[in-house]
Amino acid sequence: MPEFDKSLVWFRRDLRIFDHAALHHALQQSRTVYCAFIFDRNILDPLLASGLKADRRIEFIHASVIELDAELRQLGSALIVRHAKATDDIPRLAAELDVEAVFANHDYEPSAIERDRRVAEALQAAGRKFRTFKDQVVFEKDEVLSQSDRPFSIFTPYKNAWLKKLQPDSGWNNRYLTPYQVEPHASRLARFAVSSLHGAMPSLAELGFDKSNLSRLGIPTGMSGAKVLLDDFASRIAQYDIARDFPAIKGPSYLSVHLRFGTISIRALVRRALETMQSGEGGSGAAVWLSELIWRDFYFMILYQHPHVAEQAFKPAYDNIAWESGASAEIAFKAWCDGCTGYPLIDAAMAQINQTGYMHNRLRMVTACFLIKDLGIDWRWGERYFSEKLNDFDLSANNGGWQWAASSGCDAQPYFRVFNPVTQSEKFDAEGKFIRRYLPQLGKLHNKHIHAPWQLPPSELQSAGIELGRHYPLPIVRHEEARKRTLERYAVVKKEAT
Repeated sequence: MPEFDKSLVWFRRDLRIFDHAALHHALQQSRTVYCAFIFDRNILDPLLASGLKADRRIEFIHASVIELDAELRQLGSALIVRHAKATDDIPRLAAELDVEAVFANHDYEPSAIERDRRVAEALQAAGRKFRTFKDQVVFEKDEVLSQSDRPFSIFTPYKNAWLKKLQPDSGWNNRYLTPYQVEPHASRLARFAVSSLHGAMPSLAELGFDKSNLSRLGIPTGMSGAKVLLDDFASRIAQYDIARDFPAIKGPSYLSVHLRFGTISIRALVRRALETMQSGEGGSGAAVWLSELIWRDFYFMILYQHPHVAEQAFKPAYDNIAWESGASAEIAFKAWCDGCTGYPLIDAAMAQINQTGYMHNRLRMVTACFLIKDLGIDWRWGERYFSEKLNDFDLSANNGGWQWAASSGCDAQPYFRVFNPVTQSEKFDAEGKFIRRYLPQLGKLHNKHIHAPWQLPPSELQSAGIELGRHYPLPIVRHEEARKRTLERYAVVKKEAT
């Protein structure tokens, strides 16, 4: 017998109706299940206050919520959609529907944990249950520990333990990857005219936002968009380990934004990686892709176990570093943000994120290292900028990546490793295709010259129609000099690092 007569499933970063933990459990435990999504004003209002009205992420969510509602209607139900403060509106909606429980999936960010705490307290005060479930990771919190029952801080032993836990004697097909079925219990979804009771789906304009360039960029949204990308990637996965390093070619899966908003299941992706590896068709690409998915779990675990990393260095000694400050730092930071550093690969990468909300993963490392170790600017400045720009922004992964570049995080690069932006450009964009895509003013330069145009004589620049300082900036810093300053700056942590 179902435990509850009526319950409510609160969708957040899990915008799909398949392999959905909270929805599955609600349907199993309830006679009638309502579904709701809140365009949370606690999140949206600050974006509007900052002047950001054309936000690709909000448009992606909006389109994905529309598709979620359509899929629920195919099952005979519908989605209740509201524009309100979730901390107030979920308890209010639960009272309006007279449900006995609210179901949701775990969220691991500090602000989300506080939000859920407040919602749980309000529901409990009204005599209602609040039940949450693991859904956006394969393993969470304390599920993967060392032999001494401590959280890992180094990725490789974490990965080995992760894989060992996933693969019992019976093989890969186990409970951790089993999909959470929804359709077999879909008859328990509430049947009612949502629009007549709770208002129509709000438009972007009604939420206060303008259309972005999302559709012009060809970024597919919703569950259907995720499927299109996964099917396309399946034909390229065998080359992933090599192709992923070159920003001018189609190497990545491009699924990160779909993982961020849950239009695809992490369990489905891990199953696909393992099946491809077992079939022998995935080469080493599928194994490397699986490692990237495990990195995602790893950073979620780090954020949960060490919430201070959201504001401070994972390694406390690294907060003693004296970063550049004052007007000169502000000017250098703006040049980096605007893609005006004089280093073509850096500037093209920043143009990519500014124009599209996406940045190739290798370029995230290279641009971060340049800001931190060439310009001497606090990693938190760059982390914050990426959080404002990235379509797939996820606090745990973004923070982990930036602290890796700053050498202040868990399992980070050594402090004395400083990417050379010119050699990175020559190695990973040898023909300058990526640079030309985002810096067309450099298009006439020869492949071997496009990586460091300031090294060319004025006559060659002139023949390419370039005047440095006018058509393209001179370098704002000399890399070798910056590297020396970085080693001096990091001297305060040298003892700990060795």
